[in-house]
Amino acid sequence: MPRADLPGVVLEIMRKTGCDKAFTHLSEREARVEGFAISLCAALIAQACNTGYEPMIRQDIAALRRSRIAWVDTNFIRPETIAAGNARIVAAHSALPIVELWGEGEVASADGIRFAAPLSAIHAGPNPKYYGQGRGITWYNLLSDQFSGLGGIVVPGTLRDSLQILALLLDQQTDLQPTEIITDTGAHSDTVFGLFWLLGYQFSPRLADLGGARLWRISPEARYGVLDGIARQTINLRLIHANWDDMLRLAGSLKLGHLQASGIMRTLQVKDQPTTLARALAELGRIIKTLHILRYVDDKPFRRRILIQLNRQELRHKLGRRVIHGDRGEIGTPYRIEQQTLLSALDLILNAITHWNAIYIQAAINKLRADGQLVQETNIARLSPLTWRHINFLGRYDFRSPNSSPGANSGPCETLIPNTIFEKPYDSRPSQSAARPLFGRGLLTEDYIRPR
Repeated sequence: MPRADLPGVVLEIMRKTGCDKAFTHLSEREARVEGFAISLCAALIAQACNTGYEPMIRQDIAALRRSRIAWVDTNFIRPETIAAGNARIVAAHSALPIVELWGEGEVASADGIRFAAPLSAIHAGPNPKYYGQGRGITWYNLLSDQFSGLGGIVVPGTLRDSLQILALLLDQQTDLQPTEIITDTGAHSDTVFGLFWLLGYQFSPRLADLGGARLWRISPEARYGVLDGIARQTINLRLIHANWDDMLRLAGSLKLGHLQASGIMRTLQVKDQPTTLARALAELGRIIKTLHILRYVDDKPFRRRILIQLNRQELRHKLGRRVIHGDRGEIGTPYRIEQQTLLSALDLILNAITHWNAIYIQAAINKLRADGQLVQETNIARLSPLTWRHINFLGRYDFRSPNSSPGANSGPCETLIPNTIFEKPYDSRPSQSAARPLFGRGLLTEDYIRPR
C-alpha cells in the first residue's frame, strides 16, 4: 500500500466523496471561507485523535490557525453533520467493485469499545472489571459486512440494555439497510429476539456457552425426537395472542419513528418489573431464540459467518485504538454530547481510512489484471481494508492545498497515474531527508503494485 499521513488520507477522501459539503453552519448555510476543507480536516483529526488543536496549528497558514480551527469545530462539527458526511463516504465505498465481494451490506455487527473517563465525568459509569476503581464509557457501534461503520452511540459504563442496539440500527442514516444483526454473547435477551423479529430483522448473536441454553416448545404434546428431553419449557401462546395487536402497534411506532427505541424501556418496565407487553414479547422471542440455537448448532457456515463478522469489528476497534491515541485513549470530556461528537468523528475517520485503503486495493487489482495476471475473486474476498501500518498517525500533521488541475478529481482506480492532491508531487521512494514532506505518497506507482 502507498504510504501517507492521516491528514492526506482524510483530505483525499473529502475530495473524492464530497463529504465536507455535508458539514453546514449552525445556520444551515455552507461555508464560504477559503481552505475550509483543510480547517475541517484539522478539526476532525483533533477530535478523532483526542489530541486537541495544538498539533494542528500553523500560524503561517490561515486555514490552520487556532481561531479558524476552533470556529469550524464550534459551528460545523456536530453529530448530525458528521452522520451526513459519514453517509457520503459509506455510499462511495459501496460503489467500489471489490466491496461487493466483501458483502452486500445486508449484514451488520454491533459491538462496543471501552474508554476510561476521569472521575469528574458526568456521563460515565463504573465497572471494576474494565475500569478498576475508575469510571468509563462504551462506544457501541455498527459495522457492515462491507467494512463500513454505520454509526455509534455512547453509553455510560458498559452496555446493560441490549435494546440500545435497536436504537442504533433504527437511527443510522446511511444507504445501507442491514437485515441481519450479529452481536457478541452478552448482548441478547428473549425480548430483543421477539422485537427484532417483529421489525423484520434477524438477530444473530454468537452463543459462547450452549450448555445452559433452554429450548422451548410451542405444544406440550409435540414430539421432537432426540430433542424431547431438552425442550422442556412450553411457550405461553395465550399471552402472545392477547397482546398481539399491542406488539404490532409497538413495532409500527418504532419503525415509523413515533417512538424512540432508546426510551422503549419505559413501555416494557414499571418499577423494574416487566409489563404484560414485555412478557408477551419475551414469549415470542423464545420461539425465535430456539430456532436460532438450533441453526447455530447445526449450521457450520452460519457459525463461521458470525465469527468472521465479529473478527472484522474487533480489527476495526484495534484501528480505532491506534487513531485515538491522545491522553492514552482516555476520554476527558465530561458531557455526553461532547463524547458523542468526539467518537462520531472517530467513526468518520475510520471510514475514511477504510475507503482510502479500498480505493488503492482496487487500483492495484485493476493494474494486475491489466498486466495479464490472474486475480481470483475468492482471494479478493479475503482481503481487508482495515490495515494501517502504511499510515502515519503520530508526530507531524502535514496539510497541503488540493491540486486545482482538471485531473485532480479523477481517482487512481480510473487513471492509474501519479495523481496527488498536493501542490508539488515528489519522489515516493524512502528518503532520509528530514525536510522531505511526510505525506504526499498517496499515489499509486509500480513500486507499490509490483508482485513481491
